Amino acid sequence: MCRRAGTKLFLKGERCFTPKCAIVKRNYPPGVQGAKRARPRLTSYAVQLKEKQKCHHHYRISEKQMSNYFSKAVRKQGDTGLFMHQMLEQRLDNAVYRLGLARSRDEARQSVGHGFILVNGKKVSIPSYQIKVGDLITLKKGAEASKRFLELPQMEEKEQEKLPSWLIRESQLAGKVVGIPQGDDLAAPFDMKLIVEFYSR
Repeated sequence: MCRRAGTKLFLKGERCFTPKCAIVKRNYPPGVQGAKRARPRLTSYAVQLKEKQKCHHHYRISEKQMSNYFSKAVRKQGDTGLFMHQMLEQRLDNAVYRLGLARSRDEARQSVGHGFILVNGKKVSIPSYQIKVGDLITLKKGAEASKRFLELPQMEEKEQEKLPSWLIRESQLAGKVVGIPQGDDLAAPFDMKLIVEFYSR
């Protein structure tokens, strides 16, 4: 997916920050002729579509979910792209990943679905659950002893995993929402403005 998009989408956790990353090893489109064929010049529609694909691969969500987020964002007064991006960032599975409780968003989604994650002391098993300011995200009792969480790297030792300003760590395996994603917290390998243009056609 990263090679098709032409940029890192950070789908494989730690591997994306090593020389083993697919786009580092083979920075050309996939396929038998990928290395020989130059990337084609894209139409404006194709550019918008490509950005949308990058976004839904990055957050590991379906096309229907993407469309629903746009529908909610466009009903608000203000910057539709900003609102849409904030809703994507405030998904529970993304917050779990951002806090370092999972190596990738896929693993975070699985942890939530399997009931390992608590929000304000209550189990939430819906990855798309929208977290709010003040929410405390922790592991269920006993989960910290499982192999999945014991093998998590020490986050303070990983320069590439900087905690966004809207989250703070209460402990190594718990965090709290203290704000709404803004500015640098919304840096991503896609252009949200082009995605809004795609859905606004």
